[in-house]
Amino acid sequence: MPKENFKAYLAYVSVCIFWGTTYLAIKIGVSEIPPFLFAGIRWFAAGLILVFFFFIKGNKLPGLKELMQIAFTGICLVGISNGLLSVAEQWLPSGISSLIITTIPFWIVGMEAFLPSGPKLNLKIFSGLFLGLIGVALIMSHDWKNLFDKSYLAGIISLVFSMLAWSFGSVYSKYKKIKIDLFFGIALEMLIAGVFQILVGLIIGEGSKFQIDEKGLIAIIYLMIFGSIVGYSSYIYALTHLPLSFVSTYAYVNPVIALSLGWLVLGEEMSWMIVIAAVVIFIGVTVVRSGTIQQQKVTLKTDPTSSSDYT
Repeated sequence: MPKENFKAYLAYVSVCIFWGTTYLAIKIGVSEIPPFLFAGIRWFAAGLILVFFFFIKGNKLPGLKELMQIAFTGICLVGISNGLLSVAEQWLPSGISSLIITTIPFWIVGMEAFLPSGPKLNLKIFSGLFLGLIGVALIMSHDWKNLFDKSYLAGIISLVFSMLAWSFGSVYSKYKKIKIDLFFGIALEMLIAGVFQILVGLIIGEGSKFQIDEKGLIAIIYLMIFGSIVGYSSYIYALTHLPLSFVSTYAYVNPVIALSLGWLVLGEEMSWMIVIAAVVIFIGVTVVRSGTIQQQKVTLKTDPTSSSDYT
């Protein structure tokens, strides 16, 4: 195996493991620190370290137009989405949160289909979306009594808007390409998103509740290093050396790790219904991805200049 391929596979394994553990770390962190300030400190610190590193290497800030695009993407993907995930995990089990987040490809595909020039949905995608809906319904039916609990319902709503923000940011970044070093762009996104989250936290009054103990500090440092710096860098490195169709399978591994850690460390419930729901969602995601590949092939036949995001 070539040395670069070995590093790429090692990066892929890192993404599978570290991003799978972030749900547990977030759950522990938000039990000690208000969610937006907790998320903001993590992303601001990680972004600051990386941006400083790139400045030393000689990278310069992009123009105002590109900087605004980077800021918008970062606020959607990290600022709002991760911030609301942190809010949701105040009340939702970490494993369940990770499992519901797995349905993000459904949201992205559906959102893109509404664009005037967006790809049209085919039977495979419809089937996959339906399976995903069944999987989520199984999770909800398993814990239907909690839907009448205001905190649990607030967690679900926060998670829904978190996925919407991530999906919108993903679609936006796909159609708004910028000419800047990819890693440097991500570092700027982290830094800007961290500032945004801290400002939101202060505006909504989290400052008066802010205090850091040992567990909260460990959670921030762990997420900053392994969730942000190592996780994102590994993800981008793997993407540049391995097929997207393979790298994207990390989404199947993360919930398995998150569910297991939530059960082992926090004593979160693990039942056969949750396992069945996970399998149904995973099958749905697989079918949707298969449908997007088929969809892209049709697009390439009609427009050979079109590029593929699914290869």
